Amino acid sequence: MSETETADAAADVIDDVGGDAATEAVTETAAETATDDIADDALPLVAAQPIDPQQLAAAVEAILFVVESPVSVAALAVAVAQPVDAVKEALEILATSYDERHAGVELREVAGGIRIYTRPEHAGVVEQFLEEGQRSKLSQAALETLAVIAYRQPVTRARVSAIRGVNVDGVVRTLLARGLIVEVGTDPETGGGLFTTTELFLEKMGLNSLAELPSLAPLLPDIEGLDAISADDL
Repeated sequence: MSETETADAAADVIDDVGGDAATEAVTETAAETATDDIADDALPLVAAQPIDPQQLAAAVEAILFVVESPVSVAALAVAVAQPVDAVKEALEILATSYDERHAGVELREVAGGIRIYTRPEHAGVVEQFLEEGQRSKLSQAALETLAVIAYRQPVTRARVSAIRGVNVDGVVRTLLARGLIVEVGTDPETGGGLFTTTELFLEKMGLNSLAELPSLAPLLPDIEGLDAISADDL
């Protein structure tokens, strides 16, 4: 509603009603007009208090260090509760800082968002580090967890934890990252993920199939001790 239309509406109200009623009607009409104007110009809500650009840049950098995929500027603005323009300025500060000190990382705009990437000139060093990590030996905990999965597959993480008597979440993530195990579905009773070993596991173990896994019989206790062992623990 335009200002002229608002004024005409107010005049009509005053002609029809008088005194306090007229004043109240005019107030309501003006309020409706103001509401319409705000709705037309509505913008995403952000914090009213601005943040120092350097502090904002640090906050944005912290977010970008933990994301797994590019994040849009709008999403960053919502996360830090600051205007989009302020976030853009913070990103420029970050990019300039990385460039000026020849940092090993840089900001890239890809897939409609922003993310921190290692610089191309350091790709060789990064690849070598990752390859060395893949060749490093598994810890005793990882070997024990892998053995349980190999002999009990498909098996849930909770079951492996119960057999080993410790939490194996971190170890399972390591084995997944190494490509030695894979999640193949969910347990119909518990809903937990089911894990099995992979072809890479067979390759590393020098086996053609799981049937070639060595028997556990020589490692089991004598007959007197079997009564104290649950079949599920084997």
